[in-house]
Amino acid sequence: MIIRKIFEFENAHIVRFCSSKRCKTSIHGHSYKVEILLESKYLDNAGMVYDFGLLKDEIKQIIDSFDHAITLFKDDDKAYLEDMKKHSQRWVILPVNVSAENFVRVFFVLIDALLSKTKMINGEQGVSLKSIIVHETRTGYAQGFKEDAYSDLLPKITLADIEFSRAICDEWKDKNFFKKLQDESFVFINKKEI
Repeated sequence: MIIRKIFEFENAHIVRFCSSKRCKTSIHGHSYKVEILLESKYLDNAGMVYDFGLLKDEIKQIIDSFDHAITLFKDDDKAYLEDMKKHSQRWVILPVNVSAENFVRVFFVLIDALLSKTKMINGEQGVSLKSIIVHETRTGYAQGFKEDAYSDLLPKITLADIEFSRAICDEWKDKNFFKKLQDESFVFINKKEI
């Protein structure tokens, strides 16, 4: 069975090297919608794949980290990167160009890491991230799966390659959230009641 939860965020970027002149030469923004699709063959103690309320915690925090921020490609012009960081408190640096397709891959890596490190305590079993869909516009979206996020045919994305500004980290409930996400030994424990 598959469940789906939609999140929204506002973000600015430039998509270097694309065909659209406006997109590759001008900072512009989108009202993004992100669909998180979780899958399991089992249901928890309440008859759910995964309680939607649990998705409003760390997963929402991950998506919200990109809200009202500028997302930057680490290999962009160094002067541009420094200028954007100087003029925006909320920024994210990615190891890949900032396209809807790469947002899919980045969100997959982040959320997959979180789910794999989460101890579920209400009878959830076999819950996995099935797909991510990122709507960049009202009419256009990208959808990806695990094989896309970790493809050997595409530039690799690891948690260590993603950088969040201090302003973003300061807004997390736990300021060490991203360090814990990268820590192999750390386990997130779902709340018994939300």
